[in-house]
Amino acid sequence: MPDRVTEAILRHLEHNGRLSNAELAEKVGLSPSACLRRVRMLEQQGTIQGYRAVIARQKSTVVATIIVQITLEKQTEECLRRFESRIKECADVKECYLMTGDADYLLRVEARDMQDYERIHKEELSRMPGVVRIQSNFAIRPVVQQGKCS
Repeated sequence: MPDRVTEAILRHLEHNGRLSNAELAEKVGLSPSACLRRVRMLEQQGTIQGYRAVIARQKSTVVATIIVQITLEKQTEECLRRFESRIKECADVKECYLMTGDADYLLRVEARDMQDYERIHKEELSRMPGVVRIQSNFAIRPVVQQGKCS
């Protein structure tokens, strides 16, 4: 269980991953060297898995975010493993979650346009092992993006 300082480090880095170590140390009340040791430890433990840039949607080639629900023919360990192994190879799938409820998986897919999504649907998603149903929902615009820096 993380202590308050670790929670503060994670919260600040989640909000702004570009904080300098000195700025972060000041915000969480540690010396720069102690703060750096904590951050390195969190990276080595896998708590901090990386840093990323959040690209403005209108400035990138990606113009469509599609939320896709996938239903598999069976929910056996083997069927789930085969699907998960293949979905990890699909570069257009940015996130994939194993779900409870009606669908087995929820995906966040990014595409350049409708034709690009049609390609992803036909050549990638519909060919995934065990898939019996694909339901696609196009996002109009983001309302909340927690990982976005202000």
